[in-house]
Amino acid sequence: MTTLAAGTDTFSVFGTTATLLVSDPGRLEAARAIADTELAAVDRACSRFRDDSELSGLNAADGAVTRVSELFAELIEAALRAARLTGGDVDPTCGQALAQIGYDRDFALLEAAGDQPFRIVRRTRVPGWHSVQLDRPRRLARLNNGAQLDLGATAKAWAADRCAEIIAAQAGIGVLVSLGGDISVAGPPPAGGWRVRVTDDHAASAQAPGQTVTIGSGGLATSSTVVRAWAVGGRRVHHIVDPATGQPAESCWRTVSVAAGSCVDANTASTAAIVRGEAAVGWLRESRLPARLVREDGTVQATAGWPHDPGA
Repeated sequence: MTTLAAGTDTFSVFGTTATLLVSDPGRLEAARAIADTELAAVDRACSRFRDDSELSGLNAADGAVTRVSELFAELIEAALRAARLTGGDVDPTCGQALAQIGYDRDFALLEAAGDQPFRIVRRTRVPGWHSVQLDRPRRLARLNNGAQLDLGATAKAWAADRCAEIIAAQAGIGVLVSLGGDISVAGPPPAGGWRVRVTDDHAASAQAPGQTVTIGSGGLATSSTVVRAWAVGGRRVHHIVDPATGQPAESCWRTVSVAAGSCVDANTASTAAIVRGEAAVGWLRESRLPARLVREDGTVQATAGWPHDPGA
């Protein structure tokens, strides 16, 4: 990701790379302190790889009603909204499916483990988002039908939105927050806007194949089958699960980038597009969401006003 001149900080969080950019370099330290506080709270709420997280506690409750924090309730609500908007193509009950295909630890540990032993996994629909009951006013949650939560499809993007909003309000500056390529901006942008390099991998160099776009508000998210992929018995698998099969989505797209009014909406749409395959193009057009879809052979298709890519 590249940008116009601004204060910049890069650090690790959620097993990925975070980038924080502010329009006033003198406010960078204060912005980072806010981000650290908010991201730590999100991690305590919904990490699938922490035994002490609220998500792990709810998953282990065996269907019992569990009291949750206001923060965790907001995160669950965001995941259920994503499921409603996509007809269940983005589903928060993929936790067990992800574990069964090998994503049962922090991704850095998964990568370090190399090729995992072959395992037989039945193609079966995940329990489904209707299995999640949330009483928001009383902050009570319950998982039915053996559902196991994973909020990876929405929580990171939601956290980017939250950090950007709070930093802009408290520090009074323009800010861009990128969490593993899920980008949210808030406050007044620098002259000309925030310049972002869109590629298959958010950590790629500025010279990697892709496109540079400019954003001034809202969010931009990229979902990819190329990043967060690993091998099981010599077979390459990735982390975007098709809820209809409980298996990695078999998509014609290797990467989808979407711009929307918020990062969580952009990420919801980009993830759903990977799952939907060819049908995603019409859906994105009808939804008036600017998107850049990259096929396995590298050819690019754009929708709804995504800027022309002269290199495509």
